[in-house]
Amino acid sequence: METAESLHYLAKTLLGNHRLVVVSNAEPYVHDQTEGMMDYMIPPGGVITALDPIMRASGGIWVAHGRGKSDWEVTDSDGCLLVPPEDPQYTLRRVFLSRSQFRGYYDGLANGALWPLCHTAFVRPRFDEEDWASYVTVNRIFAEHVKKVIGGGEAVVLVQDYHLALLPQLLKEMDPRIRVAQFWHIPWPSWETFRVFPWAEELLEGLLSSDLVAFHTPGYCRNFLESAEHCAGASVDYEQEEIVRSDQSTHVRAIPIGVDVEQITRDSQGEDVEEKMEELKTTLDLEGKLVGIGLEREDYIKGIPERLQALDRFFLKYPEYRGRVVFIQVGVPSRSHLTPYGQLSQGIAVMEREINERYGTDDWRPIRYLRKDLSRRSLLALWRLADFCIVSSLHDGMNLVAKEFVASRADEDGVLLLSSFTGAAVELVDAIKVNPFAIDAFADSIKAALTMPREERRWRMAAMRAVLQKNNVYTWAADLLVTAVASSEERHTYAYRGGR
Repeated sequence: METAESLHYLAKTLLGNHRLVVVSNAEPYVHDQTEGMMDYMIPPGGVITALDPIMRASGGIWVAHGRGKSDWEVTDSDGCLLVPPEDPQYTLRRVFLSRSQFRGYYDGLANGALWPLCHTAFVRPRFDEEDWASYVTVNRIFAEHVKKVIGGGEAVVLVQDYHLALLPQLLKEMDPRIRVAQFWHIPWPSWETFRVFPWAEELLEGLLSSDLVAFHTPGYCRNFLESAEHCAGASVDYEQEEIVRSDQSTHVRAIPIGVDVEQITRDSQGEDVEEKMEELKTTLDLEGKLVGIGLEREDYIKGIPERLQALDRFFLKYPEYRGRVVFIQVGVPSRSHLTPYGQLSQGIAVMEREINERYGTDDWRPIRYLRKDLSRRSLLALWRLADFCIVSSLHDGMNLVAKEFVASRADEDGVLLLSSFTGAAVELVDAIKVNPFAIDAFADSIKAALTMPREERRWRMAAMRAVLQKNNVYTWAADLLVTAVASSEERHTYAYRGGR
């Protein structure tokens, strides 16, 4: 198990004179003014949660899109500032994008095309030439920013996610010495699905310029290897997980992302969390109730409607639990200006109302829907109050909420119901696995969670916590850095020898 201290030592030893650069669409800190005072927030999301402690431990520069209303009031002329604000340990360089560039690159190509394509979650992807043009333009803008922060020196660049798939090729064209690793945080679909993407060849050419392309699970790696073999005209070694094009090789690896288990455990045991638990028991009327929790962005891949259907079926099949179980769903509004998300939010609101009207009484509501972004303290308090937590994604790259719930349960109590279609299910084998499409079986799983003996709850949770402690966020960062550097050295050796 790695720690912040061991990662810091590893990074300094491994990187030597190479500068570490992380590139992502999302920034780790967003600035805004509150009542005339400058303030900041940490955006929700697994990428931010995972990468910020790595940068704190390793230093370097994080290049990201600046979206906050007051972001540019706190940067220097190059768009840079030191973060975290209260204890600066690395540099954030913000990238400015026009409204039209962001709309085409992010809302259009990234979230209107690649997101539904890769998640195969029953929303038809939208392919638009203008969106693709914006995507190309924005990737080039990011490349120019990375070039400036590197300044002609040696660097290891960790590119994050599906927003910047063309960046590796652009960086290598600028300077072949740059060591580039791309972590693709969402699923990679099968070739039969990916082949409908009109710019499949261009996207793969961008990714295959990386020394390393990493995913959360071996299944996503196999899908990527297959796509490269069919689309890019590459030679693929499935056993060694290596792709060769011309005289360049790219390694493909499964490196599942983790969470900072020790920090989450400490935070969840704080007095402020204990106080919040007591407050929530009163405000949500949880005293003496069995409590369930769901937490995610309102996104069609997360399976919130299917979860509500399962709860509806649960109360129908097991009426003895009416008045005894309260399910708290935290649904953070997300991309609500896009049609599929707006329709999803409206549909969820209707389902919530109908279930509460069908089963509720004057002094009990089965579903408590909190449509807002809660504080970290409130989330930890809810996780600790929960008798069970449901993560029912229809298709998810990892899902760090499942891991954070487990990390918060130092009491080794609580039951995790986890969709088999999440990356987390590969590691958290002692969760109760659910198929969100099989509503009756899903309802039965809720009953099983509520009737599970204390001893079984304890050993299941202890086993999952042990997995998370072994593969924590610092272990993920260390594996990514070591594999990226090793892949780069092998790639350069391969090119020097002129291929095999």
